[in-house]
Amino acid sequence: MKAMAGQGLLLLYCFLTLLFVPVDTRFVAAFLTAVICVSAVRLKVPEGRVWVFMLVFLLISCVLPKLLFFSPVMLYSILEYRKYILAVLLGGLCAFFYGRTDTGVVIILLWGCLSAVFFAYQAREYERLSEMFRRIRDDGKELNLLLEERNKSLLKKQDDEIYTARLKERNRIAREIHDHVGHMLSRAILMTGAMKAVNREEGMKKQLDQLEDTLNTAMSNVRESVHDLHDDSVNLKEALTGLVEEYNFCEVKLTYDMGYVLPKDVKYSFIAIVKEALNNISKHSNAVMVWIVAREHPGLYQLMIEDNGTGENTFRYPVMYEENRTEGMGIRNMRDRVGALGGNIQIKKDKGFCIYITVPKKEEEA
Repeated sequence: MKAMAGQGLLLLYCFLTLLFVPVDTRFVAAFLTAVICVSAVRLKVPEGRVWVFMLVFLLISCVLPKLLFFSPVMLYSILEYRKYILAVLLGGLCAFFYGRTDTGVVIILLWGCLSAVFFAYQAREYERLSEMFRRIRDDGKELNLLLEERNKSLLKKQDDEIYTARLKERNRIAREIHDHVGHMLSRAILMTGAMKAVNREEGMKKQLDQLEDTLNTAMSNVRESVHDLHDDSVNLKEALTGLVEEYNFCEVKLTYDMGYVLPKDVKYSFIAIVKEALNNISKHSNAVMVWIVAREHPGLYQLMIEDNGTGENTFRYPVMYEENRTEGMGIRNMRDRVGALGGNIQIKKDKGFCIYITVPKKEEEA
């Protein structure tokens, strides 16, 4: 756009030569020829052919010297494409035809050529600065995206560390309750039993029975609280990662995309199923790669275990189990666990074996 504006100003400037030469057919033909040649160059033709239109301009100038009145416009294009030899030829033609003519025409042409040089330099600097600006802008956007990704990664890592610390604290509290409060309650229950055994007063029997019931109830509540804390402290991601790290039969790739808060029955079932599947792969498959995907969707939990085992002595899973076929204990356990969760399990054989499990979320979870 800036180049077109510069050439437009130069084209208007060239009409100042009308102050010294009459308007005739040759002048109009020169004007149209200059517009055609400059427009052809401006149409972004392949750079290897640009010089053809510039050379045509020079050749026509030898037959139609008035075309040189518009030499500043063509000089702009020549300098833009850095065809400096053609610029020298153009200057030579101008000097040959108009070097000894009216001084006003010479001044107009000379000033126009100097303006063309200035405009070309200005346009080149503008393009250089524009390119630098675009590069800096793109680098800035790339850096911002990189920083955003790192911030997300840091936030996720921070959330994971906070969640892990919370689970460890729950484990610690559960151990403290079990080791201290639980033992003290157990001691109190034993002491109450001993007091009932040696008590001879009828009036104290009822109170001791009530005390024993209260202590037993407190002990049951403590046990439930300890179990709940322990269940909540189980980290499914860490548990699956631990199973994968301990498995050395072949390479295992784990993809985990689930939230922090999961039902304990889902966590324990998925851990047991993965453990059983890896055990079966090591016993019955010659696989060299296993893929485990644990993913949470808006309405369900998904677990997929796939291997690339081949051969006759591979993972002994039927292609799609029928009800009347004999299944191993491990497979039946998987089906029972998934069935207890109200889920669905499919076991397929296709260039390996795949266990695909989906467990729907409960209404309060979805």
